[in-house]
Amino acid sequence: MGTSTQAYGEPWYWDNRYSSESGPFDWYQKYPSLAPLINLYIPRHVHPRILVVGCGNSAFSEEMVSDGYEDVVNIDISTVVIEAMKKKYSNHPQLKYIGMDVRDMSEFQSGSFNAVIDKGTLDSILCGNDSRKNAPRMLKEVWR
Repeated sequence: MGTSTQAYGEPWYWDNRYSSESGPFDWYQKYPSLAPLINLYIPRHVHPRILVVGCGNSAFSEEMVSDGYEDVVNIDISTVVIEAMKKKYSNHPQLKYIGMDVRDMSEFQSGSFNAVIDKGTLDSILCGNDSRKNAPRMLKEVWR
């Protein structure tokens, strides 16, 4: 039996998914296909601090670091995936993993990042309960 897409907006869904998912998964596109655009709009030579929201267990951020980015902060609502990624990338100081809800990123000061990358988090929030309230909350936090 499948899970309703409404569950995509719920932390328990992601904890369950990452508890049973073995390998990395990328929504939509992998880094190599997006690298030309990212390199164009987020030039490495300015040493940008980048936030990846809803990072999941994707290899996207690791590939950014391999491509020369030096400060990539990853957040996800799933504590299961954050702990797994912290362990997996413990020897990569350029990668930071923090358990956090994108709708409340008050742990970060406004203007803390040069760029924010979201590949599927907004879609997940739009599938969830109270999406008309939660989507603007996410976007306001990202804008900050």
